[in-house]
Amino acid sequence: MVAHKSRNSTLPGGVPKLSRSAVYKKRALYKRAKVQTKPSVEPAATHKTKQVQGEKNGGTREVPLQRQPRFYPTEDTKKPLNNRRKVKPTKLRSSISPGTVLILLGGAHRGKRVVCLKQLPSGLLLVTGPYKINGVPLRRVDQAYVIATSTKVELPALPDSLTDGLFKRKPKPTKNEKEMFVENTAEDPKISAEKIALQKEVDALVVPAVKSVDMLQSYLRSRFTLTKGQFPHEMKF
Repeated sequence: MVAHKSRNSTLPGGVPKLSRSAVYKKRALYKRAKVQTKPSVEPAATHKTKQVQGEKNGGTREVPLQRQPRFYPTEDTKKPLNNRRKVKPTKLRSSISPGTVLILLGGAHRGKRVVCLKQLPSGLLLVTGPYKINGVPLRRVDQAYVIATSTKVELPALPDSLTDGLFKRKPKPTKNEKEMFVENTAEDPKISAEKIALQKEVDALVVPAVKSVDMLQSYLRSRFTLTKGQFPHEMKF
């Protein structure tokens, strides 16, 4: 009795001679009917049997489990779609860590170099100039708008009050019909004394760490610029 020989032989290196589509054609698998058995699912009960009194009422009656409303709304109400996505914490880039010197690419301080303090629970980076060196206060920055450099500073323990709540703004007061045409005499929002004190406390911790590195103070004061023929993707920061 001759043993069964495969239609597909193996070439040197373990590569099959025929591809998957060629074997599919040779075996004529396209002619075979694909039969799928669907799992039997019992439909959920929508009615229940209720005993009815009276000789001429039949004794029982099918009553719906969920009673329909007597009146219909005049306008269609939009139902929100089910969202099964779970909020995941933002993954921090491997090149960024507390103490890394970053280059800002957007905002009022774009082009300046700052020190990364930590990543906040919101996923944003908490950075500072420090303010005493280059005038950049405590700010939240998205990591997509920074360039991470290889320069790093050893930071001491920072205060626990550096959270997202520090940057929460007060809601603007709503105007009624009488106040709509009245001239706005409200003053511009000022920086709170608590924020100023916290900035001084952070500067007192970060500035000595910056001064301990040679030439880092002047490096943070200088702006990042590009000249003709310079490309950021070819540079090593």
